[in-house]
Amino acid sequence: MKIKLIAIKFRLVKYVVLLLTAGALLASCNKKSEETKEEEHHDPEGVVELTATQVEATQIMFGNFERKNLSEVITANGYTKSPPQNQADVSVFMSGIVRTISVIEGQYVKKGQSIATFQSLEFNNIRLEKAKLTEELLSEKANQDFLELEFARQKELSEQNVTARKGFQKVSSELQAVTDKIKITKEQIDILDQNLRMGGNANTSVLAITAPISGYITDVKVKIGSSISANSVLFSIVDNSKIHVDLLVYEKDLFKIKEGQNVRFILTNQSNQEILGKIFSVGKAFQNETKSVAVHADINNKNSGLIPGMYVNALIDIGKNDVNTLPVEAVVKSGGKEFIFVSFEDEHEKEKGNFHFKRIEVKTGTTQLGFVQVTPLEELPEGTKIVIKGTFYLQSTMDSAAGGEEHSH
Repeated sequence: MKIKLIAIKFRLVKYVVLLLTAGALLASCNKKSEETKEEEHHDPEGVVELTATQVEATQIMFGNFERKNLSEVITANGYTKSPPQNQADVSVFMSGIVRTISVIEGQYVKKGQSIATFQSLEFNNIRLEKAKLTEELLSEKANQDFLELEFARQKELSEQNVTARKGFQKVSSELQAVTDKIKITKEQIDILDQNLRMGGNANTSVLAITAPISGYITDVKVKIGSSISANSVLFSIVDNSKIHVDLLVYEKDLFKIKEGQNVRFILTNQSNQEILGKIFSVGKAFQNETKSVAVHADINNKNSGLIPGMYVNALIDIGKNDVNTLPVEAVVKSGGKEFIFVSFEDEHEKEKGNFHFKRIEVKTGTTQLGFVQVTPLEELPEGTKIVIKGTFYLQSTMDSAAGGEEHSH
């Protein structure tokens, strides 16, 4: 009997232990479930976490909305152009042989700087001609001095004796002829002096070729030893400090264009950097046989590295309708919707230096010159950092994570 009672007690203890163990397991499961929910709370849908290294490697860039006029505008195409007074062809005034060249294409030169030298037989002939005329001038002046004395003597005699008037008239005529010849000779010497001064040094046969304006050498058409002739173009120089844009506007839009309107344009084959300008002149005739008129615009940011002949796409602002815009690459599409990414700080990861990006749904509008009108579907705090470059990578990362979760289930 005692043995049966002991066996029953043992079974009861065993059942109690089993019940306690089951309770502990259930509590553990509930705790894990709560921890899982908490983890899900810290990894909500639409959030991407990247390390600082990943952000740098993917070249993610931050920005914010820019107010731009994308609707009340006229689109136009054109070219960058330098005005004629900022361009120069370098030539010489006489023939010769090139002796030295001190510049190359692309080099900057200052006005008056020597860029080459040449030797000219024609220049030597001018020097000889000047020397000959100078000698003649001295001789004629000596003859003039003699005739002036004879003129005074004959005048006095003619006043006392009528028969001496014939000699006086002869001397007077000779003096006038010498005076006229001296005048002509001086003029000839002055002309020769001007030619000699153009060479820079009348005492040498090697002459300097100088830059007529400051600017960049764009073309070198000669070599050492080249035979050159008067007025042939040897070098070309352009000064890009006054470069402007020539835009072609069609007849239907011409009445909307006025001087002083703002212009925004980008270079077709360059980055999407926006360059600003302002219209300073509107053409008064059609270009060639087209129904377009040239509109000239100054460039505000002169240090933009522009050179003549660059093709541009432009927007001419004809009204005031500014909207919030972002670069086109800041917007991504997914599931038939449009999104942008914003950066925010997560307190749990802040000390690690990690970045967190949240996807925000938006609506887009007009697109012009690489910018698009963007309206977020939820309010963004002032100063929110918006991803303007690298959104495609963030979206790809999010898609990959979503695909991995589906596979694990």
